[in-house]
This record gives sequence, structure tokens and C-alpha cells, in this order.
Amino acid sequence: MGKNTTLLPRQLGDSHIRLLRIYKSVVENGGFANAEVDLNISKPAISQAISELESLLTMRLCHRGRAGFSLTEQGQQVYQSTLQLLTSLETFRTQVNGINTELSGELNIGITDNMVTVPEMRVTEALRRLKHQAPKVTINISMIPPDEIESGILDGHLHIGIIPHLRSIAGLNYIKLYQERSLLYCSDTHPLFDKDLSRISDQALAGYDAVAPTYPQSLAIKQQQNLLNATATSTDREGIAFLILTGRYIGFLPTHFADRWVKEDKMRAIDEHNRSFATQFSAITRKGARSNLILEAYLQALLNT
Repeated sequence: MGKNTTLLPRQLGDSHIRLLRIYKSVVENGGFANAEVDLNISKPAISQAISELESLLTMRLCHRGRAGFSLTEQGQQVYQSTLQLLTSLETFRTQVNGINTELSGELNIGITDNMVTVPEMRVTEALRRLKHQAPKVTINISMIPPDEIESGILDGHLHIGIIPHLRSIAGLNYIKLYQERSLLYCSDTHPLFDKDLSRISDQALAGYDAVAPTYPQSLAIKQQQNLLNATATSTDREGIAFLILTGRYIGFLPTHFADRWVKEDKMRAIDEHNRSFATQFSAITRKGARSNLILEAYLQALLNT
């Protein structure tokens, strides 16, 4: 039986490239299950794509089943050829983009509330650089909770998010930006304001009403919050500030956010050497997302800020 020399069409379309990209991910992740997260598609969809590619090539590319995942000899050769093809496409894309450097389109960003006062200003400075580099780009900012930002990145309607890094999700990339320090505060009309606040016991602290956040917190932060007598809650930091300023509650706020009231002598930190915590903030993007020159430019600006 002679070899079939017309396995692929003379012109490769997006659908063929997609199948090869799925195959590459399956090989590099050692099977269908691990490739689910990388590709952000279901295992049945991956299986169907590999079967379609095998049918197109009229060859068996891999063994899958109870014995585990492994490549056939032909499958290994197709994998190497796939790497060459995709590398060539990326080189072509980079070279052409270098010729046409004018960026236009949209950048959709999700940001956690009350971060504009962060002194590092990396997010702001990177936006300034992007707008200078690409004045035709439209920037859309959504101020939403961290879990909604994660969902927005995963489903593709957000390009990048800035969130507290409290957990790692397999389908996301993380770039560390800075750490945010939070202290326990009372206002100038609170009974604690005129007392010696350099040290206060857990028992004494529990005698005062406190406001606690309802947004996600790390275990270490929750342990600090649990020492307080939480009789009020808030979905964001601005709500916490509102209640602290009533003079009836104490609560944790980021130092950069509380600084305006501290300078006006309307807030004081309570036992700041023992009542504090740090929160890591990171920029997140979706793994395996289609190449986006605007996003790449913004990420580069973030990394260089």
C-alpha cells in the first residue's frame, strides 16, 4: 500500500492550526487531563480534536487509555514538525508586527477597589506608558471584586486583572507587583483614640465593635480578623472606612488608603507592631490566550515600571 501524499490540504487554515496547537499542548502536558487547564477546554473536546487530527493525517498519533498516555513513532515526528510550524508562525507574526507598530484596539482591565492611592503607582505608570506608545488604544477599567476579575480573565472578556494574590488558579499567569500593608485603625471620635495605642491586649480589643470584610482573605489575615468583635461587615475597603469614621468601630485598612485621614489626625493605628498584615498583589492573565499586542505592550510596561 503506497503512502498517502495528500494528508493535509495545500492551504492550512485556522482550524488546522488549532488542532495542531491542541496536539502540542496534549503532548507537553502528558495527556488529555492535564491539557484541560492549559487549553481551557474540556477533556471530551480535546479528545475530539485529537481524533479529528488523526483522521485528517490518517495516522495514529498517541496511545491513550488505562495504560496511560504515550506517543506513537509517527506522533513524535508530527509533534516535532508542529513545533517547527508554530515557531515559524510566531516568527512571522513578530516580524510583521515590527513593521506595523501602530497599535489600535481595546485593553479591558479588572482592578480591585481603592488601589489608586497605592504609592508604587505601577498600574498607573504602565497605563501612562501604554497610552503614550499607542494613543489609539481604548482602555476600559472595571472596578470589581477579585473573584469576578478571575472569572473575567478565564472567560476572556477581561485581558488583565490586578488582584490580591490569595490563591493560585491553574489557568492563570501571575506577575507579582507589590505588597500592601494593612493596620488596625480607629477614628478621632473613638474611645481608643486618646489612649496609649502602642500595645493593647486581645481581651481589651474584643471589648470594642469592629467591622470585618466579606471579601476573600488569606488564613493568616483571617486569624487577625477573628480576634476582633465583628458586629458589622463590608464588601469593600471604602465601606470599612465609612464605619471606622463613625467613631463606633475599629477595622483594618491598607496604610495607603488610610493615610489621608491619618495626616488629618482623624485616624490612628492601633498597636501597629502587632496588629498588621501584608497582602501580595499580582497582575493576572489567562494561560494560552491568543496573542494580543496591546496586552503584551501593557505587560512590558508593568515589568519595566
